[in-house]
Amino acid sequence: MNFKYVVWHVESNEEKAKFKFVETIPDLLEESVVYITTHYNTAVHKCMCGCGNEVVTPISPNDWELIYNGESISLYPSIGNWRFECQSHYWIRGSEVIWAEKWSKNRIDFNRRLDKINREVEVKLTSTKKSFWKQMFSFLRF
Repeated sequence: MNFKYVVWHVESNEEKAKFKFVETIPDLLEESVVYITTHYNTAVHKCMCGCGNEVVTPISPNDWELIYNGESISLYPSIGNWRFECQSHYWIRGSEVIWAEKWSKNRIDFNRRLDKINREVEVKLTSTKKSFWKQMFSFLRF
């Protein structure tokens, strides 16, 4: 389960994010292009604010979800670049960049703690499932 409270608003100037499926991430990234490698389960792009920082979004049940419908991409959850000077915050939905409100330091810290708790719970749930199946397998072996 992922317990996140996110407030966002759509800016009037819509931006489109292009995307490219690649085997490996290129050394030079183009502006407004999200590079997706299924081999490494990762999406990488330059920050959509234009600051030039490289944004890496691992694709996994514990990180980001990538949705590709044949025409556009969406990434969930939002992308909050809290470690960058720009501290930009946006969604990519249907290949559109939707800008979210700027977060305060307290809200960023709170969300980081929440992320940490969510990851710890997910790890415990996953390890419990594995140990359950290991127990069942050893029980069924004679």
